[in-house]
Amino acid sequence: MTSSSTPDRPVPRPGILAIEPYVPGKSGAPGLAKIYKLSSNETPLGPSPQAVAALGQAAGKLELYPDGSVSRLRAALGAAFGLDANRIVCGNGSDDLLHLLAMAYVGPGDEGILTEHGFAVYKIAILASGGTPVIARETKLTADVDAILACVTDRTRIVYIANPNNPTGTFLPASEIARLHAALPKNVLLVLDGAYSEYVRRPDYSDGTDMVRAHNNVVMTRTFSKIFGLASLRLGWCYAPAEVCDALNRIRGPFNVNGGALEAGIASLADVAHLEKAVAHNDRWLAWLTAELRALDLQVTPSVANFVLIHFPPASGLSAAAADDFLTRRGLILRGVGSYGLPDALRLTVGSEDANRLVVDGLRDYLKVARNG
Repeated sequence: MTSSSTPDRPVPRPGILAIEPYVPGKSGAPGLAKIYKLSSNETPLGPSPQAVAALGQAAGKLELYPDGSVSRLRAALGAAFGLDANRIVCGNGSDDLLHLLAMAYVGPGDEGILTEHGFAVYKIAILASGGTPVIARETKLTADVDAILACVTDRTRIVYIANPNNPTGTFLPASEIARLHAALPKNVLLVLDGAYSEYVRRPDYSDGTDMVRAHNNVVMTRTFSKIFGLASLRLGWCYAPAEVCDALNRIRGPFNVNGGALEAGIASLADVAHLEKAVAHNDRWLAWLTAELRALDLQVTPSVANFVLIHFPPASGLSAAAADDFLTRRGLILRGVGSYGLPDALRLTVGSEDANRLVVDGLRDYLKVARNG
């Protein structure tokens, strides 16, 4: 028997229903036969043919559990990046690891810091673990080390930094990351999310590997979803101190990397030529898109990733929503970023040559309409 004060159904613990679910970018335009999806930062080159072949072979073993220790993939990652395989933990996408880190180190009464326009999953992970998200302001759409440090209290347990950041494409140089870490308390975990690391061509950039080697409170996360083209398989990994790996391995799912993802990931790492081709494509078209869009008098945030953030200030008679609708009718799907506090901007993934040229042509036509009434 239950009392009148007892709920008549299971109730989530406090805070869960206050979490705003992650909303992905749209992926289609009803009624159009041909679309160019440029909303999710997916590689236009697709995965390595070797990865596709490996996935096909894995399909013949679907009745078998995958290797729960992911030992072969960790060894391949260690060889590819010069890392200690024992300090690598793999997951169901890097999002899985971002959540596990919060689960392991953040609880009720604790705080986690993210930046003003940082990746949405950080806030969700902190809230889901029972912690309180603290938002540090950014300067010129870039993480600000002093603003982050001003948010640190004795309740801070974790700091998430996307480097490069999504959706802005900006980054912090290695010197600023080092300055941030040096000023953090020793018990605060610094998480460097390098989902777009492979695209960066700046000499002052570091993916954080050196910091993880040198310190016991830094973690670097990476993904196979972007430049490796395995987004559908959900595969990510992190490089972390031994103690952090131990904590993650205690709470992760015993088979949180499926067999197909494991084999495709190993094959992707072996196909260096495909990776270099993807990098070269992005180098060419990121620069081209930035120049062409600025030639249209559009403001574009400088990006080191595989996307650009385009601004449509209402004071100029422009509208991100109207531009989005205009492009969508042409089958060009961009990402609205109002949920990131950027309602007057659209994020554009670097696509194929055809897609890139069509977007520039489409925006040129939109601007004619918007500016001429």
